[in-house]
Amino acid sequence: MTNDEKTWSVSDVLEATGGRLVFGDDTSRIEGISTDSRAIQGSELFVAICGQKYDGHEFVRQAFEKGALGVLVSEAYMATQSPHFGKDKCWIAVQDTLNALGDLAAFRRRQSKVSVVAITGTNGKTTTKEMTAAVLGQTFFVLKTPGNFNNLIGLPLTLFRLKKDHEWAVLELAMNHPGEIRRLARICKPQVGVITNIAAGHLNGVRDIDGVMKAKGELLETLGEDSTAVLNIDDQRICLLAKQFEERVVSFGIHSSAEVWATPVSQTSSSCSFDLCWHDESARVRLGIPGNGAVYNALAAAAVGYRLGLSIAEVKKGLEDMVPLPGRMEILTLPGGVHLINDTYNANPGSMALAIDTLRTLKGHNRGILIVGDMMELGEYARSAHRELGILVARTGITRLYATGEFAQDVAEGATRRGMDPGKIFIGSHEQIVEAAKGRMGPGDWILVKGSRLMAMEKVVEGLRIDDPWIDN
Repeated sequence: MTNDEKTWSVSDVLEATGGRLVFGDDTSRIEGISTDSRAIQGSELFVAICGQKYDGHEFVRQAFEKGALGVLVSEAYMATQSPHFGKDKCWIAVQDTLNALGDLAAFRRRQSKVSVVAITGTNGKTTTKEMTAAVLGQTFFVLKTPGNFNNLIGLPLTLFRLKKDHEWAVLELAMNHPGEIRRLARICKPQVGVITNIAAGHLNGVRDIDGVMKAKGELLETLGEDSTAVLNIDDQRICLLAKQFEERVVSFGIHSSAEVWATPVSQTSSSCSFDLCWHDESARVRLGIPGNGAVYNALAAAAVGYRLGLSIAEVKKGLEDMVPLPGRMEILTLPGGVHLINDTYNANPGSMALAIDTLRTLKGHNRGILIVGDMMELGEYARSAHRELGILVARTGITRLYATGEFAQDVAEGATRRGMDPGKIFIGSHEQIVEAAKGRMGPGDWILVKGSRLMAMEKVVEGLRIDDPWIDN
């Protein structure tokens, strides 16, 4: 591989993947790797991934038409196809193209001098990643996962962006089935592994919360002798994992029993503040995100900075410089003096409980309104989890509940079972909820909108932001 971080030789690809060169010259130069035939730029290699919706092999011709120098396809595809196009280009066949993509990323990782922070957990991964990158960016040249490129496709695409000047990469690792985090960690080989928390999520792939714990623990299993685990010791299941990890641990939490801790915590309508502490040092930190979840995310990032030798002043600056991401505890002001918490990016029982607690804190003596969509990937626990959500809503004293999705009735059932007035509950589509909610909101109200990514709850936020008359009743 040359010093140009984007350039590969075909022989590099063959070495990394163990693939077979069907057509082409192994001395040809590849100028990048892509899994999207629509975005191919000249002389790139198109990797044909079989996804849930599309099979990349269907777009091989399109990739060549876009100027691809070559394609990486499955042996099964080559066995059933006799392509009469692109034979003047490079064709590489492998057993599994998704595995090959990871192998290419692992090859790039080995060729780089970069060190890696890998972050996983049920909730807060992306915000922790952003905060950690902002902290390390005070001292180092940092690559970070763009958006949520955190799976077996996204993480390799992130590593392909490595440049020779990068000193640290801050990567997010997600999973929806056992073994995925182990594979991701083996690809990126982290020096620091962070686990933010362990809660119910992706249960259809790992059965129960103990399955979640085991899956997240795969990160620790891959850490080498000189690596560090940064762990939330306020989480009982993470404490169990810590006992199994014999190497160095840096702990974080709200209490002073952790190496990096926060006290006291105060909340405003758009931020939270706390004293960041380690050893005999402390600094007051103000985050542009409300809620205790943000505090834990910041402590995880601070613990990484502490481990890497940054000063507490550098960590403070990085945390305070971090720009909150859209759709994650984003505070908006609507017409009529109504406050909206846009937390529509994703949802599971743990993150839903944290968001509702934040709503309870921020609303004070004002009315709190919850608009929820389904929490996905909960398998056999889906209905019971949504009923528990309804119980939590009623127990928290939410004034009105609006629900949409397959499990909306389960949320309503849980709320009414706990004593919430059925007249304060509305079930409908996004559009129906917007119409119904607009007629019921008034000055000082606080609204939380949340649901899993596939529920597209941002449509509700967009509908509520349209400047229409508001009625207070």
